[in-house]
Amino acid sequence: MPGGALEREERVSMELTDEVLKSMEVGMAFRDYNGRISSMDFHRTNHLVTASDDESIRLYDVQNAVCLKTINSKKYGVDLVCFADNPATVIYSSKNGWDESLRLLSLNDNKYLRYFKGHHDRVVSLSLCPHREYFVSGSLDRTVLLWDQRTEKAQGLLRVQGRPAVSYDDQGMVFAIAFGGYIRMFDARKYEKGPFDIFPVGGDNLEANVVKFSNDGRLMLLTTTDGHVHVLDSFRGTVISTYNVKPVSSDATLEASFSPDGMYVVSGSGDGSVYAWSVRSGKVACWASTDTEPPLIQWAPGSLMFATGSSELSFWIPDLSKLGSFAGMK
Repeated sequence: MPGGALEREERVSMELTDEVLKSMEVGMAFRDYNGRISSMDFHRTNHLVTASDDESIRLYDVQNAVCLKTINSKKYGVDLVCFADNPATVIYSSKNGWDESLRLLSLNDNKYLRYFKGHHDRVVSLSLCPHREYFVSGSLDRTVLLWDQRTEKAQGLLRVQGRPAVSYDDQGMVFAIAFGGYIRMFDARKYEKGPFDIFPVGGDNLEANVVKFSNDGRLMLLTTTDGHVHVLDSFRGTVISTYNVKPVSSDATLEASFSPDGMYVVSGSGDGSVYAWSVRSGKVACWASTDTEPPLIQWAPGSLMFATGSSELSFWIPDLSKLGSFAGMK
């Protein structure tokens, strides 16, 4: 990042406020992609991995804003990607249309450690269990499969009536499956008994894109293709707020992300813009774009930074010059 150690010190001691969020702008961008970014994931060790339509998987050192490695997946293509517990290994789904296996890949030596076979159509959602070897995947074949990274065979299967969005909570004890206007909550140890709670999402029964928990597990967000971003209380299931952006096409993903403190939501939009809202008070900022598709968006863990992915990868940080004598410094 521009500014080096001094800026990092300031960033750590700064509190996220409406003003800080409004000041954010692109501090670094990587424009050497030959296709759109289809997925990205942060690791707590300041690493980021991306997958893109140019059939590449790229690993970044976020702190120093450098691309450490590019691995091509020409045979299978690559669609979704997430870190396994170790930042040197990733799980990813293919995009070739003939092999829907998930793969555990070592980034160190570009070797496949395991194949996970079970889905019969495109995998559209992938979530790793924190602190454990498990992960969950949702597919257009209308199944959600539960996996153990140490074995190739699925450990569990749940059937759904639509395109599923899946996510583990911050503890890995609960996972959510969203489709058809409802979020179904499962106990990860007793999932075969069915959901222990079902939350309606304000009558919005359009296709779910992503479902996520806040870092403290108290809130959830759900995006749908019609451009709705819902924030819910994850214990009561009540809808706290709903934000609206431009709808997205059926083959695009509307992604949103909580800030580390859970007080803000940033989201893409069907017109390529980036929006930010305060969960308490509503809209904070909007950054227009010349792009015409929704950017992917993820907040970096424990940092005043988020990343957007479109035909390029951008890291967004506060512009200290816009804040003047910043009142939130400690």
